[in-house]
Amino acid sequence: MRIHRHRNRAPKFEAPTYRVNEQITNETVRVIDEEGAPLGVIKTTDALERAREAGFDLVEVSPKAEPPVCKFLEYGVFKYQKEKEARKAKAQSKEVEIKGIRLSLRIGVGDLETRKNQALGFMERGDKVKIEIVLRGREKAHVDVAKEVMTNFMESLKATYPLRIEQPFQAQAGRLTMIVARV
Repeated sequence: MRIHRHRNRAPKFEAPTYRVNEQITNETVRVIDEEGAPLGVIKTTDALERAREAGFDLVEVSPKAEPPVCKFLEYGVFKYQKEKEARKAKAQSKEVEIKGIRLSLRIGVGDLETRKNQALGFMERGDKVKIEIVLRGREKAHVDVAKEVMTNFMESLKATYPLRIEQPFQAQAGRLTMIVARV
């Protein structure tokens, strides 16, 4: 069976849309000219005529204001600037992931150290860490031991980084979880 690697592509950045010229449906608008000077509240048709005489487009920059605020602008240049700002904001934002570390009741010292190093690596990148223990069979009677293993693991992580508990210890149907992150 073929694995589709390109199905979960991240969506392109979303640039805000602005109404221009005849797309503006309000009867009156608050107008700002090309130099930034306010012209006051004018009928949309009059504002559109003035914008065309000045050689600009009438762009609705604040549609939620009462009445909406419009500016005399070159729409292509304005749209390009807004898309550029959106791309820059997207590049600077980092999506925080939750990485999982699975422990067990009978985990050995070497394995525990390996899991600790993995968790520290995740935290260095800025990700949150979900510590998880799955109890099977008779292990379900020893939730207290599992909680102790998780607490010891968290304390060993605290020795390196100060931690913040995002989700406190939770027990649910034999699965114990806790989410921690770097402060």
